[in-house]
Amino acid sequence: MKQIIQDRLEGLTRSERQLANVLLQDYPIAGLQSITKLAFAAEVSTPTVIRMARKLGFEGFPDLQDALRDEVAERIRNPISKREAWSDGAPAEHILTRFAEAVAENIRHTLDRLPTQQFDAVATLLADPTRHVYVSGGRITRSNADYLFNHLQIIRPGVTQLGSSPNVWPQYLLDMDESSILVLFDIRRYEGDMARLATLAAERGCQIVLFTDQWGSPICKVAQNVFHALVEAPSSWDSTISIMLILEALIAEVQAARLEESRSRIEQLEAMFSHTRLFRS
Repeated sequence: MKQIIQDRLEGLTRSERQLANVLLQDYPIAGLQSITKLAFAAEVSTPTVIRMARKLGFEGFPDLQDALRDEVAERIRNPISKREAWSDGAPAEHILTRFAEAVAENIRHTLDRLPTQQFDAVATLLADPTRHVYVSGGRITRSNADYLFNHLQIIRPGVTQLGSSPNVWPQYLLDMDESSILVLFDIRRYEGDMARLATLAAERGCQIVLFTDQWGSPICKVAQNVFHALVEAPSSWDSTISIMLILEALIAEVQAARLEESRSRIEQLEAMFSHTRLFRS
């Protein structure tokens, strides 16, 4: 729903855009209040609310609210209920085929919605050695954070992965400022600790890059750059393959931007590996 509103902003009237901005600023809570309260908050008329709901493809405001409630339910669905939803009426194809088809659809829709200008801007930020980069992920997305950290620290200096315990985060926050970048990963069953970390980092002027799902983590409110990736798969667990696609493309672009510098770092790293015989050639 959030993406639909953003995609159709240009076709709305001034008062409808005003209403849309209120919905997006406190999404999805703003849309779940009464039509009169929403209209009052946006300083528009109730007919404007109804008109915008119809422009978004709904018969009226109640249908829009039903869609928002369904979306909230999807956000908090636990692993068992997610599996049951996929199992009901599942086709006869092998799980490998069904999973591959679901992931391919996720990737296609993710790329359709991804602004290339935003991708380029984030790649430029991550390639800037004057900016210290901090990385952290949640319970499921920590592997994505690990992957980004492992590659960025080879390509450039000044990359820190936050410890897994929120108790140690204040000592990282202490060094964050306007020149810092905090890259966070947070998908549904969003983690409150991550949202608090983002808020505190934003208060220190840190730029936040967020990788999240199609519904959008609460961190969206304070993040300057947000990548929405589709994550649903025929499983109890969400798939982060679409996120990994964006990450690998970003890593490639950052290395291309720092080709000479990264070559020198990689050569030094390989020499260290050779000296310690950590890896066999």
